[in-house]
Amino acid sequence: MLSRPMTLTRCEGGAELAKENLGIASASASSAIGERSVGGTLAALLALTSDAVLVFDGAGRVLLANDEAERLFDKDHAGLIGTDIRTFFPPAPGVATDAPFEPLSLPFPLDGRSTPIASMTSDGHLHEVVVRCDRVSAPGQTYLLVATTAAAAASEREHDRLVDELSRANHRLSGTLKIVLDTIDSEDVSTLFDNVLQEISETLEATGTLLYLADRDGYRLWGVSQGLQKAHAPRFLPYGGSAGKWVSQAGGTLMLRVMEPTVEELRRGHLSSRLVLDEGTRQTRRLPVSQLPPLTSMLVSPVWFSDHMIALINVGWDKTHQLRRDDARLLDAVGHYLSVQLAGALTTLRQQRGAELESAVAQVHLVLLNIVAQESEDIPGEAERQIFSAVSSALSADVVPVRENPYQRETVVASLPHAGERALPMGIDQLEASHPLDASVVPIGVSDELGAWLGQMGEAAQGAFVDFGMFVGQRRCLLVLRSLEEEPLDDMELQFLQSLVEDVRDVTHGAEASAHDRYISQALQTGMRNELQQVDGITSQGVYSSATKAAFVGGDFYDLICLPEHRGCIIMGDVSGKGVEAASVSAAVKTALGAYSWEGLRPARMVRLLNEFLLGFSRLETFATLFVGIINLESGKLTYCSAGHPPAIMVRAKTGDLAMLDVQSGVVGAFKDMDYRNGQAKVSPGDVLMLYTDGTTEARAVDGSFFGEEGLRDALVEELPRGFSGLLDRLLTHLDDFTGRNLDDDVAMVALRFDEVGKSLSKE
Repeated sequence: MLSRPMTLTRCEGGAELAKENLGIASASASSAIGERSVGGTLAALLALTSDAVLVFDGAGRVLLANDEAERLFDKDHAGLIGTDIRTFFPPAPGVATDAPFEPLSLPFPLDGRSTPIASMTSDGHLHEVVVRCDRVSAPGQTYLLVATTAAAAASEREHDRLVDELSRANHRLSGTLKIVLDTIDSEDVSTLFDNVLQEISETLEATGTLLYLADRDGYRLWGVSQGLQKAHAPRFLPYGGSAGKWVSQAGGTLMLRVMEPTVEELRRGHLSSRLVLDEGTRQTRRLPVSQLPPLTSMLVSPVWFSDHMIALINVGWDKTHQLRRDDARLLDAVGHYLSVQLAGALTTLRQQRGAELESAVAQVHLVLLNIVAQESEDIPGEAERQIFSAVSSALSADVVPVRENPYQRETVVASLPHAGERALPMGIDQLEASHPLDASVVPIGVSDELGAWLGQMGEAAQGAFVDFGMFVGQRRCLLVLRSLEEEPLDDMELQFLQSLVEDVRDVTHGAEASAHDRYISQALQTGMRNELQQVDGITSQGVYSSATKAAFVGGDFYDLICLPEHRGCIIMGDVSGKGVEAASVSAAVKTALGAYSWEGLRPARMVRLLNEFLLGFSRLETFATLFVGIINLESGKLTYCSAGHPPAIMVRAKTGDLAMLDVQSGVVGAFKDMDYRNGQAKVSPGDVLMLYTDGTTEARAVDGSFFGEEGLRDALVEELPRGFSGLLDRLLTHLDDFTGRNLDDDVAMVALRFDEVGKSLSKE
């Protein structure tokens, strides 16, 4: 506040004395300012302040004063100028009132510090003032004294306090609004766990913030602000014995302070627990050190969704800090606002976690299939290593192999991280008997017999025992362990282990079944090799490419049978299904069609009989597509039945035209009373008949496009001019280039060139 303009009173010779003592009468100063302006300049300076101002010299005489000094000390200007400064203040203790003046004998410091002191008015009354006095840097001894009433000083302090509180409130408000604006309609879970925690820390000017989300057995650490990134924070807080229980009982934010350890506690050495003070209720409780965050003062706030506490927000300072109820209320408001977002985040996180664990099971499945397919001598060892690695990575836990003792089967020996080789206190069957409904995965708790035993050994004492059953002649089991400072395995993680057990068992049984099927397939293979018999007047070639390297016998097959009287029977088929069933059906079809062809039956009749045969042959819903053709080289006629098979292509030698043999009937082995029809085509010398299975036209490129009938026709037009020899190998190269050597289905192709037909045949 600025005071009104005032007059400056001079004592006799006062102007000259003031100029001398304040150092403003030098030649340079007077030439720049002017002697007459000195008083006005000083008056203006003193008028800028609302405090009382006195200037006195080394003898204690008042040289200058302003209007506020007149009011404060209850004297007019004439009474102030030249007065001994000591008349306004009681003497310092031990100083006589009539002693010669000494500046250091004044009852206040001369270094600019504020000092409350009693001041004496002209009528002898005392009132409290606040004085600041300092020596002026000028020739001689000159002192500047500024005084204000104690009430005014208190008002100024209150004003500063209110300004500080207002600034602080504005900071809190802006921080809270930023949290709201940053999370409105946010679908990014990381925003809630990163940005918001940092904003809470900055808003409350705290060292850092921790976020714990509720899980099955307690609160799991899900978010840490930047200030606590390198600090050791508990990863898991159990429901029963942590600050979460106090918060749940209180229903709102708690103001907690970790007490200093007592001398007796320090003498004992390692502290297993610390005393925590609730500053709201002044109650103290003990918490294990493992459950305390790296903070000294903290606000612990619940986040409620409906009637369930779904999260804990822990904001704190690494040094003792004055905790405010307003900050606690602010944190309650933030938690209330975040409840819906955190509830959604919990659902999202569980979905993400479930997807991660499902993906881990699928990856193990593929790895195991690959190991089995390689027929390595170390199948059990490699499979075990892959399983252990997957479990350890997915669950962030220690994985310990468990073996049955070959001499005492009821005793299990484990290689533990700290204790080494030890016999477990119970056998596998005894352990699984305690969980009859889920014997493959047995949870291990601290209070269980096995958990207590592990704890005594100094090992991680919670997790699960997992039994994969027999694998290549040996029972495979493992322990999945976590330390007590970490969270127990939750329901999704236990389900992950159960799914893994079931999948490993399926792959194991599948590998054993595959080995059994392999022997059968090898036996079938010897009796049903695809072959093209020599038929005079026909040049033939065939090719078969399996989509799987491990396949011994596929569902695709073909045959060319030499018949009497310059005739031949060409067969191509594709049986649905895989493995031994498809192979046995293929063998039966080839055998039956060969017998029918020797009986002289027309193709449609052959297929009709085969349909009835297949309906009673297979116990599974197996069907086949077929092309059966009888070639009469003397008449130059091809009679065929195409039963659900891709249409054959006839390439005319004279014109180069391509014709599709498109008389079609239904598949074989699917329905009774199916109608099958014969088609006919003329053949001439040099004509080429092209047969193929659907794996050829349905081959896919990387972009998903099909090779198709058009692609096959284009390849034929391109390759036939290069000669018939090696035609199918070149066509297969086209397929490999198109698919990137990645066939989805087996491919079979047969090409017949009619060299001698009709008259040319009779001349020979």
